[in-house]
Amino acid sequence: MIQNLHTHTVFCDGKDAPEEMVRAAVALGMDSLGFSGHAPMEPPGSWTMSEEDVPRYRAEILRLREAYAGRLEIFLGLELDADSPPQTGPWDYTIGSVHQVIRDGVPLPVDESEPVLLQNAARYCGGDLLAFAEDYYRRVGEVPEKTGCQILGHFDLVCKFNEGDRLFDTSHPRYVAAALGALDRLAAQDVIFEINTGAMSRGYRSAPYPAPWLLRAMEARGLPICITSDCHRADTLLYAFGQAEELARSCGYRERMVLTRRGFQPVGI
Repeated sequence: MIQNLHTHTVFCDGKDAPEEMVRAAVALGMDSLGFSGHAPMEPPGSWTMSEEDVPRYRAEILRLREAYAGRLEIFLGLELDADSPPQTGPWDYTIGSVHQVIRDGVPLPVDESEPVLLQNAARYCGGDLLAFAEDYYRRVGEVPEKTGCQILGHFDLVCKFNEGDRLFDTSHPRYVAAALGALDRLAAQDVIFEINTGAMSRGYRSAPYPAPWLLRAMEARGLPICITSDCHRADTLLYAFGQAEELARSCGYRERMVLTRRGFQPVGI
C-alpha cells in the first residue's frame, strides 16, 4: 500500500495544482493519495487557505476523486492547526498540528525561519529556546482535543532548524520532560503519529520527524504511526519513504497505518 496523506497544493502553500499531484501519484504507481490543505487559522497565515478557499478546495478534490476513480483512491483531508476555527465537513481524515505558540498574547511562528525563531525567543522568552519548546509541547498535547484529528502532525516540529542540536539541547531534562509530557497526554487519545519527511525534502533536516528516541518512546507506549512526506511539490510525494520505514523498523515498529475506504488499517513495514 503506497500512500501519502500529508499533501499541500496551490490552495495553500503548495507549489502544484491538485491534478498535478494526482498525475504524479499515478505515475509513481501509488495506491492512494490524501490531500490535507492547511485550514484557515487565527491570525490568518499566508500559508493557509482562506475561508473562501475551503469550498473550492473541497470541490476540486471531490472532482478529482470522481475523474480518477479506478486509477487512484483519493481522500479529502484537512490539516487543522491548534488555532484553526471549526471547519464544515465531512472530511475523510484530519491532521492536527501546532505551527505557533502564544506568548503575552502574541502568536509566535514555530517553523517560519531560523531568524524568526531566534528573534522571538530572544524577545519573548529571554533567549531561552527551551522555554519556547516547553510552550510548544504544551500546545501539542492539546491538539486532538482542540481539533478532533486522527493524525498528529510532525510531533517535534520545534526542532526543524535544530539539526545536530545546534540551537538547543534536546537531551536537556527540560526538553525531555516537555516532549514526553505531551506524548503521555496524547497516548490517552486515539491518534496516529506521523513519521514526516517534509523538512528533509526542503533541506532543513537529514532525518524525519520525530527523533528516534521519541519514536522509540511512542513504540513503547503502543502508539500507531503512519508515514507521510508533508508534500508541497509533486516530485516529493514519496520523498525518503524508504528511510522513514527503516527508521520505524529500527525503533521497533513492524506496522504502519494506512487509510482505506473502511477507515485506518495496519499494514506491515
